[in-house]
Amino acid sequence: MHDAFGVIAHAALTVFTGTMTPTPEETVDPVLVTPGPAGFVVIALLSLAVVALVWDMMRRIRRGRVRADINEELDAQERADAEAAAQPPTEEPEGDTPSRA
Repeated sequence: MHDAFGVIAHAALTVFTGTMTPTPEETVDPVLVTPGPAGFVVIALLSLAVVALVWDMMRRIRRGRVRADINEELDAQERADAEAAAQPPTEEPEGDTPSRA
């Protein structure tokens, strides 16, 4: 029952006043609120700075990965050399191989 009364009251108020919400007045000039050329320049410079930082970061990451790969290869080579030095030398079979003098 209260809902029906609210709808009727709202309709009557709308009919008598014409509108329920007042229209706001423009108190600020829209031209003064826009960023203008200075805002564009600032955003463009910030964008260029972000692109430069990302470019540099990717270069550093790539460089670090290459260095890590090279270090892994060098470590594997050192381990292989250490294992080869730790094993006793094997005797070469006699035969067609030339002698070392």
